[in-house]
Amino acid sequence: MKGLYFQQSSTDEEITFVFQERENLPVTEDNFVKLQVKACALSQINTKLLAEMKMKKDLFPVGREIAGIVLDVGSKVSFFQPDDEVVGILPLDSEDPGLCDVVRVHEHYLVHKPEKVTWTEAAGSIRDGVRAYTALHCLSHLSPGKSVLIMDGASAFGTIAIQLAHHRGAKVISTACSLEDKQCLERFRPPIARVIDVSNGKVHVAESCLEETGGLGVDIVLDAGVRLYSKDDEPAVKLQLLPHKHDIITLLGVGGHWVTTEENLQLDPPDSRCLFLKGATLAFLNDEVWNLSNVQQGKYLCILKDVMEKLSTGVFRPQLDEPIPLYEAKVSMEAVQKNQGRKKQVVQF
Repeated sequence: MKGLYFQQSSTDEEITFVFQERENLPVTEDNFVKLQVKACALSQINTKLLAEMKMKKDLFPVGREIAGIVLDVGSKVSFFQPDDEVVGILPLDSEDPGLCDVVRVHEHYLVHKPEKVTWTEAAGSIRDGVRAYTALHCLSHLSPGKSVLIMDGASAFGTIAIQLAHHRGAKVISTACSLEDKQCLERFRPPIARVIDVSNGKVHVAESCLEETGGLGVDIVLDAGVRLYSKDDEPAVKLQLLPHKHDIITLLGVGGHWVTTEENLQLDPPDSRCLFLKGATLAFLNDEVWNLSNVQQGKYLCILKDVMEKLSTGVFRPQLDEPIPLYEAKVSMEAVQKNQGRKKQVVQF
């Protein structure tokens, strides 16, 4: 039985993906569940976070968003039984790769998969669904009538975030990084209030948002990264399509919420002063926040269940690429790690 792993170079700058033969799994004990994997979604690996958590290994397992069938349960498992169809996200310290036929996982990381939801839909939506819930409900307290700016709305995550915001009765504004993205966003139903095409670098996001909101500014901003410096000083990888941090602060309304994915965000005293005068808040969207805290495990499970429910009722319609077989996972993960491709890639077993 083979599984996909990655190993880091001595400089920790490059990672290599390798298939590794695995031993048979031991007897399932206590609160653990043995799972036959039917689908596993691919996401970028945060090697910096793993290093900060002192998680040093020769080989790290790859693939965490899984859906599958329960084969066996430990003596203390209370929520699942053999043949149940489940979905979940493996913890950061999991010893088993999701890109493998069979894995072991603690029952508190799993929820039941609705019958209407396919394996690939379940695995391909669970992570972005949790991220969208965390950003819009936990960090910015989304409510009906609010205006929301979702940057890069045609991405796999942006699509789910827009659908959740619409479901809650919000007015959605979004940015498009290409003509194809713009066309994708214009097909949304209910329609997006305004699609801002930033592909040519000439459109000013702040001006467009203030015009759309009658000068009041937006209530919630969910960015996809920001520029910290002027265009001349910004590294080449930070394509000029990202808004400057000053633009985000300018377009925020009074009492607004800025949810950022920029982990190295730096604010100068004038920036903080402007946020203070607006009574605005700043929150960081950390993908692993639920993994790093066991205190709110019950809340995390409720989010997982709600994501699956909205998927089964058609509220969420994920952007998935064509499923691929396991033997193509290595090449696909290399592309995902380089942030290539727009749609979510899922391996189907």
